Amino acid sequence: MQLKRVVVTGLGALTPIGNNIEEYWNGLVNGVSGAAPITYFDAAKFKTRFACELKNFDVKDYIDRKEARRMDRFTQYAMIASDEAIKDAELNLDQLNKYKVGVIWGAGIGGLETFQNEVINFAAGDGTPKFNPFFIPKMIADIAPGNISIKNGFMGPNYTTVSACASSANAMIDALNYIRLGHCDVIVTGGSEAAVTIAGMGGFNAMHALSKRNESPETASRPFDAERDGFVLGEGAGALILEEYEHAKARGAKIYAEVVGGGMSSDAHHMTAPHPEGLGVIAVMKNCLENAGINPEDVDHINTHGTSTPLGDVAELKAISEVFGDHAKNININSTKSMTGHLLGAAGAIEAIASLLAMKHGIVPPTINHSTVDDNINPDLNLTLNKAQEKDINVALSNTFGFGGHNACIAFKKYKQ
Repeated sequence: MQLKRVVVTGLGALTPIGNNIEEYWNGLVNGVSGAAPITYFDAAKFKTRFACELKNFDVKDYIDRKEARRMDRFTQYAMIASDEAIKDAELNLDQLNKYKVGVIWGAGIGGLETFQNEVINFAAGDGTPKFNPFFIPKMIADIAPGNISIKNGFMGPNYTTVSACASSANAMIDALNYIRLGHCDVIVTGGSEAAVTIAGMGGFNAMHALSKRNESPETASRPFDAERDGFVLGEGAGALILEEYEHAKARGAKIYAEVVGGGMSSDAHHMTAPHPEGLGVIAVMKNCLENAGINPEDVDHINTHGTSTPLGDVAELKAISEVFGDHAKNININSTKSMTGHLLGAAGAIEAIASLLAMKHGIVPPTINHSTVDDNINPDLNLTLNKAQEKDINVALSNTFGFGGHNACIAFKKYKQ
């Protein structure tokens, strides 16, 4: 069976360093940190008192107040980013076969704030079960793509992938395969997360996952640096329009790049820690290259998972050295989490967008906050430290991994007719 070509025709982003694609890209290339003290609740007694929250954001600027009240923040974010992507793709909703337009979305947690608040309210009462009728519809992780499809009338596949921080990368790979096999013409894909909450911060602190650099939040996310001490929690959404090539060509769509492959693997090692030798990461990148039909020496850029954790960063870079050998030194490697923080289930989407924009503009955003060399990291690797670098990118990979050992890698190639 001849697989169909798949291209990216629209992008949307809502991030801690920009509330749309243009702002997001400007923040990336200028090395802007999105980390700051938490404003959503009083974090004075928390071990970590900062996060990468959205800035200058008011949901009422995007969504009717009544509708917004019926959505958890993770769904609000999904609606806003997908609206931007649909507009960017210039999709004419009246001319689409909506039975062949799907929404495949990623969320690692879903409506955490809704769940948290409902339980807190119940616990504060007299035991009478008084719950908001929208409690369950707001909380469930699949409600974001449901709302996107309802708003736009998309009647193709509609579901959420849940694989912790790999969720939106898995969503993109599923979307790629549905279109490749001819089941869909267009899929809105990506992911969203809104875990900067009492429960989110408390839970990640309890497992010692977060940086505690409270005296200097803006420098706390420091992937590959010897003094890294954990990730910085972020929030937001990223959306991509994946489209069958001939369908896009027939309507004269602009094309950002071609999606040429995706790989998945499992560490089969530990609930939260990566395999120390990066065996699952080695496997996922090899799977992706094979699926894409590209050679290791073809790769110009890798946006790493790079969370700024002591174990994860070393394991991933070991894997890159193993897979790419001597060519690894020619690849511009970076971690945009140094700026955005870790958006959990939305990470794969916003980082894939970063890779696509790097390809479009010929500029690789920096890995900021690096000051101390880690002797456990191969010194020959170009980690794009502290300053953006110009680079002609023909092939880019985006790595995303999640608790439970979930690994996903997606490959993009510069569009050629």
